[in-house]
Amino acid sequence: MSLSLPLVLEWSGSLFSLAGAFVLATNTRHSRYGWIAFFLANFLMLGFAIEGSHWGLFTQQVGFTATSVLGMHRSGLLRRRRARSDETIEPRKSQ
Repeated sequence: MSLSLPLVLEWSGSLFSLAGAFVLATNTRHSRYGWIAFFLANFLMLGFAIEGSHWGLFTQQVGFTATSVLGMHRSGLLRRRRARSDETIEPRKSQ
């Protein structure tokens, strides 16, 4: 069995997708990292779809990529970190 690009993309995408589903299903404080696995799987499957001209799969993966980005945002993975409220920020002195 030779490892062709479509085969690697297909199986890598499938395994990352299963890993993401498992991590989300654990419902722990680490579950949000499942969205990252889904995001990686989406790009791998997009590559597979392009390589094989599977345009229905491509369209589906574009939609899944959008839901992965939404999931990362809502879980806090894409939010900027704010300064902690107990830290005081000194104002700049005018020169």
